[in-house]
Amino acid sequence: MFTLLPLSILGLAAFILTAVLVPFSLPILKRLKFGQSIRKEGPKSHQVKTGTPTMGGLTYLIPILVFALISLLFVDDVYKMLVLIIVTVGFGLIGFIDDYIIVVKKDNTGLTSKQKFLAQIAVSVIVYFILTFAIPDISSAVHIPGTGFSIPLGILFIIWIVFWQVGFSNAVNLTDGLDGLATGLSIIASASFLVIALMRGEMAVALFLTIMIGALAGFLLFNKYPAKLFMGDTGSLALGGIIATVSIMLNDSLLLLIIGIVFVIETASVMLQVASFKLTGKRIFKMTPIHHHFELIGWSEWKIVIVFWLTGAAAGVIGVLLGAV
Repeated sequence: MFTLLPLSILGLAAFILTAVLVPFSLPILKRLKFGQSIRKEGPKSHQVKTGTPTMGGLTYLIPILVFALISLLFVDDVYKMLVLIIVTVGFGLIGFIDDYIIVVKKDNTGLTSKQKFLAQIAVSVIVYFILTFAIPDISSAVHIPGTGFSIPLGILFIIWIVFWQVGFSNAVNLTDGLDGLATGLSIIASASFLVIALMRGEMAVALFLTIMIGALAGFLLFNKYPAKLFMGDTGSLALGGIIATVSIMLNDSLLLLIIGIVFVIETASVMLQVASFKLTGKRIFKMTPIHHHFELIGWSEWKIVIVFWLTGAAAGVIGVLLGAV
């Protein structure tokens, strides 16, 4: 059983390893010309970011996996740790292949939407079977936060897992458009679920989250404005999948709608924009995801990131309070 001290040590170790890996990786990524391509239809101010090394998600996913694999030797809930490792590898690999095609093969389309979606479903189905048949305390019902009410899903639980993991994997990916934005929000969401996991005695989940927070904090040193390294789909798809899985494993998946409210708003802005344009020919926002809208009305990139972080932090506190009920 892990106590707070060993948890802190592992988090610190993940932070140090990531903070060492990033500066070691930067010249290699630059030499290989793994630079970010900035879409022409995006804000003009982003063109200066062209060529900034990407695929940086590897620099924190590797430490997360290293310490998570080591912890398999010590945790009681081996299958819970194993599920989180599978999600990290699965969604991270999908993102890596997508980044590789875009950055190395110079094909800006990357994986097609269908290919990416089918691959994400495959990972989610594997997760469903492990959760259902190997972890007895995972509920197939969806709990309504702050109440004692739950909606039993039965066999539909598999659809819920696919929807939740794929949805939030892509939501974090959409949010990763400003320096440090997705990284900081992922740290905040992970910290919120860490508190809930500790309150409920879910030490395997708490251990993984501590490692992830440490690794992301090490990455944020180089990803904050002005970013020296971007996480790419390699990192963002994995983060969304992990956070969604944690919410499911804590039997409180709907809490993620609150704790991850910024991810939800970013995704909703894209959906509303597309729907509005198709139905009326008019756009609701100047550009989506919504962080670009704020850029185009004159907010600085750093101001947007700070405001969004603060919003995520406030939502995280509310989520923790509801999780304690």
